[in-house]
Amino acid sequence: MKQSPTQGPQAGQFYLFSPDLESSRPFRVAEVENLSVLIDPPRIILRPDTGGFPALREEPRIVLDAFKGPEPRDLEGGFSGYWLVSERLWRVMKAVDPQAFDFVECDVHLADGTPMPRRFLCDVVRELDAIDEECSRPDIESDEDFVNGKFYSIAGGASLAIRSEVVRDAHAFLTPFSTFAIASREFVDAVRAAGLPTNPRDSGISFVDAAAI
Repeated sequence: MKQSPTQGPQAGQFYLFSPDLESSRPFRVAEVENLSVLIDPPRIILRPDTGGFPALREEPRIVLDAFKGPEPRDLEGGFSGYWLVSERLWRVMKAVDPQAFDFVECDVHLADGTPMPRRFLCDVVRELDAIDEECSRPDIESDEDFVNGKFYSIAGGASLAIRSEVVRDAHAFLTPFSTFAIASREFVDAVRAAGLPTNPRDSGISFVDAAAI
């Protein structure tokens, strides 16, 4: 069998990139106040199946209620299919790999109308078929019900080898057969250099080495 150029998973080179789902931090109390105006029925979330942003009638309005929970961190998931990112994380994303992400700025305020710091809805819009299945250890589920015929499951642990010849100079991307995003070592280093907290509980950002999930 012809050997893959990746020669197996490479520790410390690529990371699963996602909102923090592991810490016990209380859930942020924030919502898209004008979601009913932005969504066209019968859709129930704003993000289209193909990703990115649809044409919006108005700027998304994010309302924070400080009496019900903590302010959102630099990265939070669960906003009608999108991430909510802080301005400092937005700046890193735009600087390191502007083609990987799409953004819409939000009107963010407290329940009493007090303006809050800038935040953006974010979607990862680059997709690369970059997982080397021969050298990886995901659970590959095949079924015609999956959008692309199969699905990479990492529940219970996995080890992913990334094809560098496919990734080239990209620093963040999705794959056609999963829901997780992958970020390069350079992207992770840039986030750290920007002064964002390294603890996911504080930043909301989870980076897990793709070689040993």
